[in-house]
Amino acid sequence: MPRVADPCVLVMFGITGDLARSKLLPAVYDLANRGLLSPSFCLVGVGRRDWDDEDLRDYVRTAVRARARTAWHPAIWEQLAAGMRFVAFSSFEDDAAYGRLTAVVDDLDATRGTGGNRAFYLSIPPGWFPAVTERIAASGLVDESPGAWRRVVIEKPFGHDRASAAELDALVGRIVRPDDVFRVDHYLGKETVQNILALRFANTIFEPLWNQRYVDHVQITMAEDIGIGSRAGYYDTIGAGRDVIQNHLLQLLALTAMEEPSSMGAAAVRAEKEKVLDCVRLERAGALDLDATTARGRYGAGFQGGVPVRGYLEEDGVAPDSRTETYAALRLEIANRRWAGVPFYLRAGKRLARRVTEVAVVFKQPPFLPFEDAATAGVGANTIVVRIQPDEGITMRLASKVPGTHLELRDVRMDFGYGASFNEDSPEAYERLILDALLGDAPLFPHRREVDLSWRILDPVIEHWAGAGRPQEYRPGSWGPEGARDLLARDARTWRRS
Repeated sequence: MPRVADPCVLVMFGITGDLARSKLLPAVYDLANRGLLSPSFCLVGVGRRDWDDEDLRDYVRTAVRARARTAWHPAIWEQLAAGMRFVAFSSFEDDAAYGRLTAVVDDLDATRGTGGNRAFYLSIPPGWFPAVTERIAASGLVDESPGAWRRVVIEKPFGHDRASAAELDALVGRIVRPDDVFRVDHYLGKETVQNILALRFANTIFEPLWNQRYVDHVQITMAEDIGIGSRAGYYDTIGAGRDVIQNHLLQLLALTAMEEPSSMGAAAVRAEKEKVLDCVRLERAGALDLDATTARGRYGAGFQGGVPVRGYLEEDGVAPDSRTETYAALRLEIANRRWAGVPFYLRAGKRLARRVTEVAVVFKQPPFLPFEDAATAGVGANTIVVRIQPDEGITMRLASKVPGTHLELRDVRMDFGYGASFNEDSPEAYERLILDALLGDAPLFPHRREVDLSWRILDPVIEHWAGAGRPQEYRPGSWGPEGARDLLARDARTWRRS
């Protein structure tokens, strides 16, 4: 049976932001609608608005009616709304406001039976973390209480390099223990990402082949067909490498390459992911040459889907001398017995040919084929593709005989699609992640060691790019810059055209 979260107070800093409105608040309602939140659950919004409790309820109702996945039920809404409170802050350095917040939370503990359990969701820019964590600690909100828990949920980015990530850990460590920190990588909440582990460890036919003896290489792609939109203020200081490779794609690599855990508990899964990330290397043939194992680019002006689009440097808010990349690709190896010699290619970019996120495991060709060359001219490598988005599912490519009197082989696909195989809708990623944080179950949350190891991998690349001039320009609607094609051509391979 599904586990129901304990009675608790969820304090959401930044509740008036885009993320809360579009994702977090609808997810909270959907959890309540599915019976996964306690009737005593309370939501306290913190924001810089001159609101009262009723204003918050109106705001949440509008967000839920617009974005919730499940149907609207007035009785569920009334129960949820009864536990909503708003605390107005003039700024996150408003000491008096933390006193009011403490009084509100204490009152909910007494009147709503939340048992002293508290979770703090910091959906705020990282620059505010020092001010918020310092004042939360000083207010007594996170002081330990017998039989009660205190947890902190934070959104990426987890720092901008290895050193700043360690500083962030130290800040959050002021208020809760390391195991009570939940770092949100929303990709890990997606059903198809979790299905990587099911595919590998619940099926006998795959795991024996999941190694360097049979796998030629692995491609992990996160492609978007849109530009940066209104995110220039954030994106121009981050770039594609920090934005998605350090977190999303390296986490997908870890899930794809890890050994079988002893259980699906948080500690067991985390231990295996950490082992893999600790083995990741940037070297190629034993030598470190970042010009040969990395590529970056930036979209220029042109047409996409028949519509003229601006180049990155022409986007509102982008500095004219910016060196930020909108495309990044890496060639990595894993120095262990299972994966020795198997390259993992990671790529992410904006304004590419289509929107797709996938993990493609490409197998080696058979050592011998007893067919005429003409019969196998249209046959490629066997491939298993886990489609994260869109069209969530799994595809297998294999060779089959073409019907007819002569022998001809051709690649065919076997497809599993979530939409065709299951009647129920998949929960949104934030439903799973918020529920797991409230349950204290963290297999889908990167631990601080995983974050540190990810930055260990990416830091040398970012430092190299900083001194390498401007990114190579690529055409909107293409699959990226020439340098990305060269990255695989050096290994006599090509990128999949997803």
